[in-house]
Amino acid sequence: MDDMDKQKLTITVDECAKLLGISRGLCFQMVHEGKIPHLRFNKRIVIPKWAIENLLQEPPPVNLTPAAK
Repeated sequence: MDDMDKQKLTITVDECAKLLGISRGLCFQMVHEGKIPHLRFNKRIVIPKWAIENLLQEPPPVNLTPAAK
């Protein structure tokens, strides 16, 4: 990671997907559902780095649905 990457305040959806270990498609879906906060500049979508940090610090949701047999 070079100095420019360290100074960036936002990341792309592709970069976000790689950081979270999820597919690009799932990351776009989560952005469109509002699960990942983002900024839109015309057609370009960027995600603030603080949003990913906050997302990872939130407690995971409790799954109250019984597991399928």
